[in-house]
Amino acid sequence: MSVPNKIEPYQPGPNVVDITPNQDGGVQKEIIVEGTGRTPPKGCKAFVHYTGSLLDGTVFDSSRNRSSAFDFELGKGAVIKAWDLGVATMKKGEKSMFVCREDYAYGKSGSPPTIPPLATLVFEVELLYWEGKDVSPESDKSIMINVLEEGEEGYYTLNDGSSVDVKITGKFQDQVFESREVSFMMGEGAALGICEGLEIAISKMKKGQISEVEIKSKYAFGNGGKAEFNIPPNADITYEVHLKKCERSKESWDLDMDQKLAESKTFKEKGTHYFKIENYPVALRMYKRAVDHLEYSDDYSEEAKAKKAEITELLLQCRLNIGMVYLKMNKDIEAKEICTKVLEQHPTNEKALFRRGQAHMNMLDYDLAQKDFEEILKVEPNNKAAANQIKMCGLKIKEQLNKEKRLYKNMFEKFASIDKQKEEAEMQKLPDVLKSLGEWGQEEGEKRRGTFEEENPEVTLLNSAGEFKNM
Repeated sequence: MSVPNKIEPYQPGPNVVDITPNQDGGVQKEIIVEGTGRTPPKGCKAFVHYTGSLLDGTVFDSSRNRSSAFDFELGKGAVIKAWDLGVATMKKGEKSMFVCREDYAYGKSGSPPTIPPLATLVFEVELLYWEGKDVSPESDKSIMINVLEEGEEGYYTLNDGSSVDVKITGKFQDQVFESREVSFMMGEGAALGICEGLEIAISKMKKGQISEVEIKSKYAFGNGGKAEFNIPPNADITYEVHLKKCERSKESWDLDMDQKLAESKTFKEKGTHYFKIENYPVALRMYKRAVDHLEYSDDYSEEAKAKKAEITELLLQCRLNIGMVYLKMNKDIEAKEICTKVLEQHPTNEKALFRRGQAHMNMLDYDLAQKDFEEILKVEPNNKAAANQIKMCGLKIKEQLNKEKRLYKNMFEKFASIDKQKEEAEMQKLPDVLKSLGEWGQEEGEKRRGTFEEENPEVTLLNSAGEFKNM
């Protein structure tokens, strides 16, 4: 690590303040350059430049000698105590000096070989910027949480089925577009106008927490925008959220078999309700939650064995419903996959075959679709819907063949035309033999005859005698 050996020792000015909670003088701060905005919240990622030195001016480290700024999660103990306290008091663009006593730095042992034991340290710190916690599914910063006020201790995620009471205030370009208190079950927020990004953020919050949530358009109101709020397509928004109350839903491993069945049935009923009102994203979440309770159950009790048939039937119904929802949402690959999973356990299930056939048709795989519909007729020869789909597949396959024929015909004609053009171009490059012979060879013929006669004088004599005049 390359750093200067010495700098001018820091001399505190008249504006130095003690920033320790109990005012014990352990961390002294002096602002050199004022910043703007508000201070960074606990849990955010802070990006800083710094230079650290001993009281005599000996530099032991400096981020400015490296190619990038230093970043850390504020308030999580990732750095010395003085930094967690000091950076939390700064604003964007601020540059400050901190004098840090050993009990707020590296303590009695120091950090050999650069920092001796019981060392008081001096830091020049510049807060470049800070950003909230990324809670987006793809970790692409499309949903960022900035904690404004801490909630209860502990770490957990509010799962689908958890009940929440929240106060939300939404803003677009600093203009409030909605402010309300709302209670709902996690997973069902969309039914009450809660956008996906906001519900994901709430699931990561703790009871009593107040946060600012930055949401990119894909997790806000997307390509359609929100006309009633005057929000245009592809708009990024922010919410201030206060999670006033919450009660986490039990996970499947916390439930006995009767409870799992009861929960799954409840989620299935909710899924069917949302499907009927065409709220397909929420319906999908409800059906998936029902499956989650039963899919990987490791309960081998006699009670569970007795309910095996009921569990198997409920799983079948929910997976079939998931396939239907995927079709409604134009997610044909996912629909095909869930139906295939059903068919692995129930090879002759007509609904699974029919819905997979529909998915294949939507993906223009008419041959595979026809096979699925034909399998249905093997099970139920009088299934008119399958028979009609087979006819439709036949027409589509024929249409595809005709289209391919036309395509190939056009291709061959095009290639033939290109070959002809190439042939004509090559012909143009060849010399014109007739032209080179003069007018039917008269001029060139005379020249060649003269040469021939020179080489064959007996011919010249005969010609002069008229012997070969008519040749």
